[in-house]
Amino acid sequence: MHHPRDDEAGGATGRRARGELESNVLAALWSADGPLTARQVLQRVPGDLAYTTVLTILSRLYDKGMLVRHREGRGYAYEPARDEASHTAQRMQSLLEGGSDREAVLTRFVSQLSERDEQLLHQLLSGHDGRDGAGHSGDGK
Repeated sequence: MHHPRDDEAGGATGRRARGELESNVLAALWSADGPLTARQVLQRVPGDLAYTTVLTILSRLYDKGMLVRHREGRGYAYEPARDEASHTAQRMQSLLEGGSDREAVLTRFVSQLSERDEQLLHQLLSGHDGRDGAGHSGDGK
C-alpha cells in the first residue's frame, strides 16, 4: 500500500520532496566558489536527477528571491542571494514569528540545545548590549 509520506521522505517510490531538492541545490551553490550553471549544479547534487528537474528547482528558487542569476551563454549561472547562515537565521526568525507563544518556543529551543551550543548562545548574548549599529536601543527600552 502506498503512503503519501513515502514520497516526502524518498520512501517507497524513491522520490524526494521538493524541499529536499531545493536544499540540495542550495547546498551545492553555497559550497561553490562562484556562480554555477544548471549543468554544474546537476554534477554537484547527489542522486540521479534529470537536467530539467535542476532547471525547474533553480527557476523556483530564483522566483522566490533566493538566487540571483547572470547570463552565461544561452543560459544562466546562479548563485545564492544570501549566505547559508543568513538564510538559516531568516528561516528561524520566520518560524519564531509564526508561533503564538514566543516565550514557550524560545524556552523549548534553548532547552534542546547541546551544551556547546548553549555556551555559544550565552557568549553571543553576553556580548550583545541591546544596541544596533547606530547606537539606538533595539527595543525602545
